[in-house]
Amino acid sequence: MQEVNIIARDLMEFLDKSPVNFYAARTVASRLDLAGYTRLDPAQAWDIKPGGKYYVVKNDSAVFAVNVADAAPSAGFRIIAAHSDSPTFRIKPHPEMVSDGGVVKLNVEVYGGPIMYTWFDRPLSIAGRVVLRSEDPLRPRVELVKFDRPLLTIPHLAIHFNRQVNEGNRLSAQKDMLPVIAIVKEQAEAKGMLIRLVAEALGCKVDDILDFDLSLYDTTPACLVGMNDEFVTSGRLDDLSMVHAALTALTESDGDCGQTRVMAIFDNEETGSGTKQGAASPVLANMLRRIVESLGGSLEDFDRSIANSFMVSADNAHSFHPNYGEKYDPTNHPVPGGGPVIKINARCKYMTDADSSGVFRAICERAGVPCQTFVNHSDVPGGSTLGNILTSQMDLRGVDMGNALWAMHSVRETASALDQAYTVKAFKEFFK
Repeated sequence: MQEVNIIARDLMEFLDKSPVNFYAARTVASRLDLAGYTRLDPAQAWDIKPGGKYYVVKNDSAVFAVNVADAAPSAGFRIIAAHSDSPTFRIKPHPEMVSDGGVVKLNVEVYGGPIMYTWFDRPLSIAGRVVLRSEDPLRPRVELVKFDRPLLTIPHLAIHFNRQVNEGNRLSAQKDMLPVIAIVKEQAEAKGMLIRLVAEALGCKVDDILDFDLSLYDTTPACLVGMNDEFVTSGRLDDLSMVHAALTALTESDGDCGQTRVMAIFDNEETGSGTKQGAASPVLANMLRRIVESLGGSLEDFDRSIANSFMVSADNAHSFHPNYGEKYDPTNHPVPGGGPVIKINARCKYMTDADSSGVFRAICERAGVPCQTFVNHSDVPGGSTLGNILTSQMDLRGVDMGNALWAMHSVRETASALDQAYTVKAFKEFFK
């Protein structure tokens, strides 16, 4: 149990340092730096060497890391893929809106598919990327900003004005979900309030700020819950728990497994992956091809390497909820603490088939880890994830899996601490 507790607390530290996708990527990169990885610039020529450890950052929000095998260029890759983003609310340009009494609220839009009502009445703050002027207009300066103190809240309407609130409460993203940030005496004080706040935090001039990608996050830290600390509860467990497990396994894997180990952390999975840093882009395929070529391999060697590869698409699954048993498949519903979950779908929303499922089961067996299966209730359509999107770019063998969660896409999700330790152990076995 001590090992489980250590891994759970390290996960919580990782989550608290990663309130939004940009900070998640920075946290991953900093851990890779400490582990001796060399950062590569995609715009420069690469000098890849067998036994080397390298990583690339894309758009400040996606990270791709490799441990290069001392093997033929066609030997193939062992890939774990996950994503850095989670459902949230993005702040729009010119967001300040003044209401009666000088109350200032911010105009936001939904990112991904959050359970919106879980965001009410929480201590919220702001984090993200800020783009600043530089000497070269095509290469502006980029800074990250995170406000550690609560700045906002989204107040619920009192029950006295909506007696049916507990019978179902349809929400409007444009009307109901606008966070309040301040009270001003004069309406003019509100104009440019957010930009001024950001400029002060960065120590720059307001005029230096060209644009921003800023999102809301819940400031409540991750914590352990349960009589025996059985559960981790936090925002962004989907999918940062899998990012943490992949990163831990990669940086703690020793020796040469005969294939190049790869960790691929994409962005924008929650909005369909259709960006230059998403799984539907050629970013991973391009990186793997460049590695093969840098090792002296040909296009034929690259095609052979893909044929020799296997990918674990790591995105979370749904844990059996004791209050809603009827929502789950009667014979395939994962439970907390039951081990990593293989995700299966007859409509091919996941990349799992019997072959790839068998591979992952064998990996778990070798690691001494139990595993489970998730299949949707046949009357409820399921979602998709990274695996089948990536197979549109490369004809990879692979499996979709994840840890079982409660309240997926809530502002605060819950997972088994034991499952995190199980998955780290399975990922280490995969990279062995």
